[in-house]
Amino acid sequence: VALLDTSVVGQIFYTRLFEANPELKRLFKSPVPEQSKKLILMISFIIARLHKPEEMLNEVQKLAQRHVRYGVEEKHYEFVGAALIWTLKKALSDCWHPELEEAWTTCYTLLTCAMLDASQEAAMA
Repeated sequence: VALLDTSVVGQIFYTRLFEANPELKRLFKSPVPEQSKKLILMISFIIARLHKPEEMLNEVQKLAQRHVRYGVEEKHYEFVGAALIWTLKKALSDCWHPELEEAWTTCYTLLTCAMLDASQEAAMA
């Protein structure tokens, strides 16, 4: 499915995230266009590795460990998840349906659990 331009999708995501959670702006040092590219790359990586969960989870855990250094807290994952699902719903508008929302929510929940586990390990190290 062809999405909007990645910079547009990223802008939509970060606008939504920061409107709902303005305190998160301080965690992002890079400009939104740069962050947008990183977001789309990670989403693409996850989709491409759904059939290789070990490989995907390994990279996601590394990402979580970096996020600890940036000051990301457990509660932030819920905020990001809500903004992500909302953005995907907007970007995929006509293609969006309840089963797709459930699949993305399940995927994000599993990734969040893996990231939180990795974050806790990194915080204790």
